[in-house]
Amino acid sequence: MSLKKARWLAIAAVAAALSACATATPYQPAIPGQKASGGFTEMRLEGDRYRVGFAGNSLTSRETVERYLLYRAAEVTVEQGYDWFETADRRTDRTARTVIDEDPFMRPGFGYGYPYGYWRPSWRYYGPRYGGWRAWDPFWGDPFFANRAEVRTIEKFEASTEIVLHKGAKPSGDPRAYDAREIIKNLEPTIQRPAPGQ
Repeated sequence: MSLKKARWLAIAAVAAALSACATATPYQPAIPGQKASGGFTEMRLEGDRYRVGFAGNSLTSRETVERYLLYRAAEVTVEQGYDWFETADRRTDRTARTVIDEDPFMRPGFGYGYPYGYWRPSWRYYGPRYGGWRAWDPFWGDPFFANRAEVRTIEKFEASTEIVLHKGAKPSGDPRAYDAREIIKNLEPTIQRPAPGQ
């Protein structure tokens, strides 16, 4: 089997393994040890005031995190026997880190060379961009087989809000007031729950 074919088979196997276990955070309580990290939390601050949060993993979009937060706020409102809630404070935090994944098959020095007594092909070429005469060989790589790396930014979003619970009809015209039952009814079709047994 050629090195190129082996490389593609290895990449395909790794991708299949990662896609099998990698999943966006479903709508779930935040409990350590779950298959997908993250989930919702709530804490009672006063009699009718709660802090609600939802944290997603790196595969969960900002829009999903904010939608799940709103859904959980509506659920808490109904569970506590109230009709509507008002958001007193709302924020979404983003954490990001940059990852550099080097291609292990294209690293300079992969293979044997002159220091070990083995023959290998080598060429010289003139490149003004590289400052004159340079040497190239298929094992040390410069510049055609130079390190190849993928640079990615991994993002995670976490949203939280303080809600004040109320009974009765929701006041019209207040953009921070939400009818809890209407929110649940409208968002329910978009809520992805964990698969059974997870």
